Amino acid sequence: MPATPDTISTALGFDYGARRIGVAVGNALTGTASALGIVVNAEQGLDWARVDALVREWRPQVLLVGLPLTMDGAEQKNSAAARAFATQIGERFRLPVRLVDERLTSHEAAQRFAQRRASGSVRRKHATAIDAVAAEVIVEQWLRDN
Repeated sequence: MPATPDTISTALGFDYGARRIGVAVGNALTGTASALGIVVNAEQGLDWARVDALVREWRPQVLLVGLPLTMDGAEQKNSAAARAFATQIGERFRLPVRLVDERLTSHEAAQRFAQRRASGSVRRKHATAIDAVAAEVIVEQWLRDN
């Protein structure tokens, strides 16, 4: 059965980056998502222990990975790495993985982060949290569009 918001309750989304991967969890019933934080993706490799813990904690029915595309829809340099990550997590957790077009998510995430800073809910020193907010946008976009 395909994973759609009608057949799932929880989605875990990832904003893949060469150094950091933002993570968010989404609720299909409400159509909302919450930024969870980042997973380090350093030269030593991805922090799989952190990813494992997030999957255990949230028990998602689907994993979402943002696919970076150019404004005209073409793949870009980081697209292949995001696709490879999507393949890895799908195989590791034996869950359906959906790639989500992440064009303009960085812009939306920056706006949300600025609003949260203005309200005092996050601080400037938490700038890496913007990656998690980008994952939040990716999850909400998928929930809205599917």
